[in-house]
Amino acid sequence: ILDEVLNKSDQFLNDLSVKKQSTGVKDVSSWDEALEQLPNANVALFSIPGEYGASEMEAALDRGLHVFSFTDNVSLEDEIKLKKKAHEKGLLMMGPDCGTGIISNIPIAFTNVVKSGNIGVVGASGTGIQEITTIIDRLGGGCVHAIGTGGRDLKNEVDAITMKDAIIALEHHDSTDVIVVVSKPPAKKVRDEVFNLLQSSKKPVVAIFLGEKPLSHEGNVYLAHTLEEAAQIAVDLSKGKMVKSNYFDKVEFETERPLDQSKQLIGLFSGGTLGAEANMLISEVIDQNDQFEIIDLGDDEYTQGKPHPMIDPEVRIQKIIHYARKNETGVILLDVVLGYGCHPDMAGVLSPIIREELRIADSENRELYFVATVVGTDKDPQSYDESVKTLKSVGVLVESSNAKAVQLALKLKGFEITEADKNQIPYESELTKIPQTSDSIRDLLETKPRIINVGIQSFNDSIREFGGESVHYKWKPKAGGNKKLIKILNELEKFDDEIRVWNQEVIELMKDSQPILIDVVPAKSVIPELNTDQKTLLHAGPPIAYEDMTGPMRGSVLGAMFFEGWAADEEQAKAMLEEGAVKFIPCHHVGAVGPMGGITSANMPVLIVENKLDNTRAYCTMNEGIGKVLRFGAYSSEVVNRLIWMRDVLGPTLSHAIKLTEHGINLNVIIAKAITMGDEFHQRNIAASLNFLKEVAPYIVELDIDEKDKRDVVKFLADTDQFFLNIMMAASKSIADCARKVTKGTVVTALTRNGKDFGIRISGMGDQWFTAPVNLPKGLYFTGYTEADGNPDIGDSAITETVGVGGMAMIAAPGVTRFVGAGGMADALEISNEMSKICISHNSNFSIPTWDFKGTCLGIDIRKVVETGITPIINTGIAHKNPGVGQVGAGTVRAPIACFEKAIEAYAESLGITIG
Repeated sequence: ILDEVLNKSDQFLNDLSVKKQSTGVKDVSSWDEALEQLPNANVALFSIPGEYGASEMEAALDRGLHVFSFTDNVSLEDEIKLKKKAHEKGLLMMGPDCGTGIISNIPIAFTNVVKSGNIGVVGASGTGIQEITTIIDRLGGGCVHAIGTGGRDLKNEVDAITMKDAIIALEHHDSTDVIVVVSKPPAKKVRDEVFNLLQSSKKPVVAIFLGEKPLSHEGNVYLAHTLEEAAQIAVDLSKGKMVKSNYFDKVEFETERPLDQSKQLIGLFSGGTLGAEANMLISEVIDQNDQFEIIDLGDDEYTQGKPHPMIDPEVRIQKIIHYARKNETGVILLDVVLGYGCHPDMAGVLSPIIREELRIADSENRELYFVATVVGTDKDPQSYDESVKTLKSVGVLVESSNAKAVQLALKLKGFEITEADKNQIPYESELTKIPQTSDSIRDLLETKPRIINVGIQSFNDSIREFGGESVHYKWKPKAGGNKKLIKILNELEKFDDEIRVWNQEVIELMKDSQPILIDVVPAKSVIPELNTDQKTLLHAGPPIAYEDMTGPMRGSVLGAMFFEGWAADEEQAKAMLEEGAVKFIPCHHVGAVGPMGGITSANMPVLIVENKLDNTRAYCTMNEGIGKVLRFGAYSSEVVNRLIWMRDVLGPTLSHAIKLTEHGINLNVIIAKAITMGDEFHQRNIAASLNFLKEVAPYIVELDIDEKDKRDVVKFLADTDQFFLNIMMAASKSIADCARKVTKGTVVTALTRNGKDFGIRISGMGDQWFTAPVNLPKGLYFTGYTEADGNPDIGDSAITETVGVGGMAMIAAPGVTRFVGAGGMADALEISNEMSKICISHNSNFSIPTWDFKGTCLGIDIRKVVETGITPIINTGIAHKNPGVGQVGAGTVRAPIACFEKAIEAYAESLGITIG
């Protein structure tokens, strides 16, 4: 029962954030956020660059989502892999290069608004689906589904995986009475397999395999020659009417005399299937290819790095002008595709161009015709009737279907199209038993789709307008588009279950930590490396040699040497350093941390924080106050005298006082209080420092020591607003080092800098450092100083950001936001929200009132950092670049992304992942 109560308590605390209702679905920037916003999502709609498409689609399939991929330029190999995975998971992989679709009456992508009805369409052709469904609508019929498969689905290599699954799904869909299949020219073997499946359906089927000219209908399948004929047959079947032997109608336009045979017919199509149909019909009549040219402007050749011609008319306008001004051009054949996703007024944009070209041709006594078809309905945003009217107004000859437009274009050249009657013959081959469809596909066809839209934002419009649900994923390439890192991230996803468990272990240790301040003692008494005959100093950051140290750290080194009595003056101290008489060790290597330069010597008093969760101890020197201080590189006699007083008075006084407490001072309590009072524990510690003074002052008063020392200690603590920073650093180190005992996963366990390099450690790589050149902080400088005076970032104090406070909790400290350059509450909120995107969890122990009582961020995940490009932000002081000057400002600094990139490569290798 206790375990259950604790679990429920954790859930409650983790969910303290006030939930706000919104009228719309907000944008998100990751799969996790998308699924949090729309947990019942069942479709991912893609319209992103093809080079990144395959991995993202695989991620969607792995999350149990059907994929609708408008994205093209995906390799055939990747398409096969994705479709096989989708089939195995009982999902539909619609695309790639799937331009249009209707799912449960919801128009998707480049799609038209079609009346609901009892016809279901499956198409390896985007504009083929659009032509058929819009003609069905204009004939009074309706469609419930139009499932795109992508144009390559009926290739031998792909084997019609999606088409077969979609046909099976429609066979089991009660509201579908008629099935229509449309495809560009298929591979024979695949065509035969699909045809056999269609013959096995108990529902009437209409099929058009572009490039074929069927002479009869066969068995259960009515075979159409044109897209228009397929629509006409489907409507009759849907209304229970008999199928006619012939649906061909001659166009009514009459010309006095045909164009000269030397005049060319040019097709400039935005719809690939419409272009293919035109090419088929013309080739059946004209033998000489030099009399015509059909161009598919939606082909990869024209869309690589450019918008599709249904969106952007620029390429087609250029082609219209080019061909219209050629003497040999007689007819230009066009399609104008309406619907969601398309240009808001393509007819309006093309019309003035066409008018001008007709005018030029007329002035030169050249015969030139423009013939067009409009693909759409009157319910489309652009309006079918209005588009037709606009085109006709400038002299375009507009027909009601692509087939009729081709017929008219040929007629202008003196050629006639005819269609023979079709009879019905039996199907001779053995039928197939149609298998059941998956629950996921059944759900897709029987409910309104719930869509994660990845890419073009306007694709949300039709979904939401017609009753579907969607969330917009503001996608950008993982890892800034770095192909190697993308592959690593994708490979790591295969270990996601294990990594989540490992990371959760690390997170739980951080969350359950109980840092207690138990004493203040000379550093050498608890750090053996300082208790030797070798003169040794600890420093901040990853390892660094003295000759590579920047000014502030060198100044701190001199101050420490004077404090320890190793040298009488600068000349002697520098000579000792040049001779290598002093050994340097990173604080982090001995369980310690140090602010700014981090220089710690044997006789400096250090705070001892013990994490009672597992008795991990961490050490940090005490805060010296403000002004000329050692940590910022000052080393005057004033600095050294203060260090001596801290050694002889402050340290022993606090040690005695703490020992009077029963168990030490519980730091979690102080942190939890202070964060509600406006501290973030890096730049602002005033509330925590005063709460600490409140805890310790009664014990100081009880001590049997000199009264002046008592007053001096209490006054120093009262005056030193940042005193708690060093306590927080030691507490954070005890938390991080406790969590570091789980040597697995991708959680950051140290962030630190030495003025030259920024270094990180992660749980899964133990003690290994990953470094990159450190950045210069951005912020506010004290009067008389500028950025030119600033030193590159320095110090171990970023251990606070490692455990989720400091810059990560900027929203908690409205009083400090402007001081560190955040600008105000809005910016602070934006920063903390951004930081949460690279963290695994929130720490409910430290709730932030100004963040709707959400807990501080917890568990920086290198995978999220590399994937998003968001790096931890650190609140920091700015030291003068020259030794001896001290602090000259304060601000923020970003951890360099290169540290995380190096870490993730090394971690991947540790799991056996090798990416060339």
